[in-house]
Amino acid sequence: MALIETRGLTRQYRKGSEVITPLDNVDLDVCEGDYLSLMGPSGTGKTTLLNLIAGIDRPTSGTLTVGGVEITQLSRTKLAAWRAASVGYIFQTHNLIPVLTAWENVELPLLLLPLSRAERRRRVGIALDAVSMTDRARHYPRQLSGGQEQRVGIARAIVADPKIVVGDEPTGDLDPETSLQILDLLDQLNRQLGTTLMVVTHDASAATRAGRQYRLDRGRMQLTGDSVPSGSTELLAAEAAPEAAHTGSEG
Repeated sequence: MALIETRGLTRQYRKGSEVITPLDNVDLDVCEGDYLSLMGPSGTGKTTLLNLIAGIDRPTSGTLTVGGVEITQLSRTKLAAWRAASVGYIFQTHNLIPVLTAWENVELPLLLLPLSRAERRRRVGIALDAVSMTDRARHYPRQLSGGQEQRVGIARAIVADPKIVVGDEPTGDLDPETSLQILDLLDQLNRQLGTTLMVVTHDASAATRAGRQYRLDRGRMQLTGDSVPSGSTELLAAEAAPEAAHTGSEG
């Protein structure tokens, strides 16, 4: 059974009298341990797809199952609890809370889970060590470089041992050298820890790091490069209208 399975996944928005359809009838299977990258012009549904899988947004129609849970059927409260335990999100702009230390930023998702203080401390320590940020644990975001902030963001994404980690342009705000370091770190998470990754990027060199590379353009998903499908993974999409006009659904 696939870790992620969507059938007929569709998301529509209404702008005045116009209906915008960034994703239309998408079928997707992702196996545990897969690493997928997704490229394409801005406004073609890439971020929308990530947000649906992460439980941040809800589809207009279709089914979406992650780890055997049909998340489209969950109430708002149950969906929030599921998201906290099952999905890690790496943002382009880090999204760290300025008044919290690196340690506290990483610990934040664990406060939503029924864990003891000792267990939270253990998990945060492991996550920071995995991204080589233990020595910066008590530093605030303003005291960190952009690359260090992103490392903390990655630690926050993996600290709850989620079923899947999604990244929306995780190297988009970094210089080339730092970007390579972050991409190496993502490779390590996938290959050594078996983390399932799905990453949106505009950087072709970053996309080729993934085991399978897809391009979404005008609503059609195509396998590109030297991608080698694993398991039963398929990603197909029917025609979809550009979503550039929809605020908050870029990518």
